[in-house]
Amino acid sequence: MEINEFARKICEAVKKELGDSYRTELKEVRKNNGVLLHGLVIMPPGRNVAPTIYLETFYAAYEDGVTFGEVLGRLLEIFREETPGENIDMDFFKFYEKVKGRICFRLINRRRNGELLQSIPYVEFLDLAICFYYACSGGMLGEGAILIHNSHMERWHVNTRDLMKQALENTPRIFPGRQTSMGEMLEEIADPGEDFSGQEIPLTVLTNARRVQGAACILYPGMLEEIGGEKRDGFYIIPSSIHEVLIMDKTGLESPREMKKIIYEVNRQHVASEEVLSDNLYYYDSLSGKIRVVF
Repeated sequence: MEINEFARKICEAVKKELGDSYRTELKEVRKNNGVLLHGLVIMPPGRNVAPTIYLETFYAAYEDGVTFGEVLGRLLEIFREETPGENIDMDFFKFYEKVKGRICFRLINRRRNGELLQSIPYVEFLDLAICFYYACSGGMLGEGAILIHNSHMERWHVNTRDLMKQALENTPRIFPGRQTSMGEMLEEIADPGEDFSGQEIPLTVLTNARRVQGAACILYPGMLEEIGGEKRDGFYIIPSSIHEVLIMDKTGLESPREMKKIIYEVNRQHVASEEVLSDNLYYYDSLSGKIRVVF
C-alpha cells in the first residue's frame, strides 16, 4: 500500500470513528527544504483550531507490521491528547505591538527553499536565508512557532529590516546560545553503557538551550567573537544541521576540501532531509568578524 492510499484509508477510518460532526481532511504540508508531508487535520465541532497530525511515522509503523487498527488507535490517542480543550483567540496576531517581543529568526538553505521564500520575508546570508517566526510560549499554543509570511508583514505595516531588528534582540534572549564540547554532547545523548569520557574530540557544538533551530546562534551579536577569543586566525564552522553547528580550530582541519565532501555525504546519509542546513563549509575570520563560504 502506497502512502497516498494509506492516508486516504486513515482519513476514511477517522471519519467513520468520530462521525460527521468532525471535519476531517488531508493536506500536503511543505516543510523545510521542500519536504512534503502528508498531514491529517481533525477539527472537532465548534472549535477553531486543531493540530496537524503527520502520517509518515504511522505509515512506517504500518509497513513494519503494526496492524491498521493499532495505528488508527494510536493516531486517535494523539489527536485527543494534543487538541486544545477550547477555542484559541488569535486576534493578538493582528497587531505588531503584541507579537514583536517574540519575533525570532532561524536559518534555512536558500536554494532548497526557493518556493517557500517567495511567500515569506527573509534576509540573504551566504548560501542561506534568515527567516522569521513568532515563538509561542505556553498556554493553548504550547511551545511552537508560527512562521511569518509576507501577508503578516503587510498587515503589520513593517518591513524586513524591522523584523530583523526585533529578532536580533529577541532570539538570543529567548533562546540563549550554548557551547558544549563534542565529548560532553555525546555523553548527554549516549545510550546506557556507552562511555565517551576521556575522548578528545576537537569540536565544539554551538546551539541554543533548547537545541532547536540552534544554527542561528552564529548570528547572535558577539557570539563568534567570544568563541574566537584570542585566536587571531579564525576557525571553521561545520553546518551540522538547522539545529546546531560544529566549531573546529583552523589547525585541526588539514583538508577543507575533504571536509566539504564529508559534509555532503553526512547530509545525505545521516541527517533528515528537512533538517539539512548546507553542504558548504564556512570559515570565520576573527580579524574581519565575517563568515565566508570555503572555496
